[in-house]
Parts: sequence; structure tokens; C-alpha cells
Amino acid sequence: MARAFRLPASVSALLRHAVMGLAVTALAACATGGGLYGAIPGDNRPHAGVDRARSMPIQGIDVARYQENVDFARARAAGTHFVFMKATEGKDYLDPNFRVNWQRARDAGMPRGAYHFMTWCSSAADQAAWFVQNVPADPAALPPVLDLEWNNHSSCKVHPNKADALERIQVMLTAMERHTGKLPIIYTDMNFHRDILEDVYLPNTFWLRSTAAEPHERYKNRPWTFWQYTQTGVVPGVRGEVDRNVFYGTTQDWLMFLSTGCDPRAIAALSSTGRCQFQK
Repeated sequence: MARAFRLPASVSALLRHAVMGLAVTALAACATGGGLYGAIPGDNRPHAGVDRARSMPIQGIDVARYQENVDFARARAAGTHFVFMKATEGKDYLDPNFRVNWQRARDAGMPRGAYHFMTWCSSAADQAAWFVQNVPADPAALPPVLDLEWNNHSSCKVHPNKADALERIQVMLTAMERHTGKLPIIYTDMNFHRDILEDVYLPNTFWLRSTAAEPHERYKNRPWTFWQYTQTGVVPGVRGEVDRNVFYGTTQDWLMFLSTGCDPRAIAALSSTGRCQFQK
């Protein structure tokens, strides 16, 4: 006899927090015309090309060492539904705020995920081991993120060719999935996507940077699940500017993503293969 599917207790608790957060945001919007007691997220330098993102229901942020002492409870109350936070970079860098951000976001009931910034002067195996050593395998967390971009400010000037880069990327993705039990999200920008990822099939969901136009105008044939639409955002609970992001779908889509770690558009693949992935 088939057994009823039960969500882990930690995931069920996260969903309860998410539903409560959606309700609080809706009530605040009704009471104040959009923000909580006048504390409305915004943008210091808004671009007309991404106006649609600001009206989408599931808003989020990403943070690193540059955003200190984030008040996740305040950000959540003002309509922030998720946060991605920098954890590791290369084979030996740990963001100094990661551990406190990880705990505080959880305490605030905000869904959170960790990202690794990949570098090209150390092996993928070493970087994977560093990520595994420092990022908890929390079943309630969002899927991990592999950040893929060229870093022109780094002392490492290596730009591997496409085949080499893709081989290293696969090592990282495999290790991150094995550690967390969730198919990683890929974050990228236009330059890296053009040079390495364009026309390459990957089953992962994508988080795309596009701050002057909608992603479909900048990325060839690449569906997105998350969209980073500004780096000059203003969000209650965060000092200074912060990257703002949006989830592609509805509130119901978001709750489904939280419970499965899977983009709802790939649910058919999940049911047939047992693994969340977009089909070719």
C-alpha cells in the first residue's frame, strides 16, 4: 500500500511561516496603500525596463558582507519573501556575515538559501569541499545557488574555455546537490551566459541578472525562476542599497516551490523522474 507523503517538520514549519508572511504583507498593503506603516521597499535608481518586476507578488533580496546587521523580521514584515545569502567563494573564503545571517533569517521565518561564488584559479573539487564544510544541509532551506560570472576585480584572471568551464560547473552542481538533497539553482549574468551557458541544456532552475530589461530580452531561450532586477534597491531592515529579486510566479507557485524545491513548471518532470528538472 502506498504511504502518504509527509513533508519534513522543518519544511512544514517554513511553509507555515511563509503563509503567515504573505498574510501579514497583504494586510499591511491594505492598511497603508502598499507598505507597512509607510516602510515601502523601493529603488534609488529605478529603470523603466524592469517596471514589471516591482509589481510581482513574491519579492526577495540577496545579501553578503556589504549588508551588515540585516533585520530580517523587519524586511519580512515589509514584504520580503525570501533571501539568498553569500556563503562561500573559491576554496577558502567564508562570508563573515554568513553564519549570523543564516540563523537570523531562520529565526525571522524567512526562507533562505546559500550561494557559492565560483572562481577559476582553484579546482571545483576543492571549492565543493569548502561549500560542504561551511553550509549546513538544512532541509528547510531553499535550494543552494551556484553563482557563475566573470569577476573582473579578482586577482585571478583565468577565463577557462567553454568545455573546461562546463566540466568544472558540473562537479560543483553534483556536490551541492549531493550535500543538500536539492537540485541547485544557477545564478548568472549576461556576459557569462553568452560565453559559457548559451545554448547549453542544464536541468537546473535559473536566477538571472537583468537590471535594464526583462530577462527574455537579454538571455536566449533561457526560462528563469528568479530575476535579479536591481542592485540599488531600498528595503526596510537593510542598511544602504541591496539587490532586489523576484520569483516568476504566483503565491501558489511560490508555496509549491517551497514545499518541493522545484519550479512548478518542472513538476511533471519531478513526478516522472523523482528529480526536479526542466526538460530539453
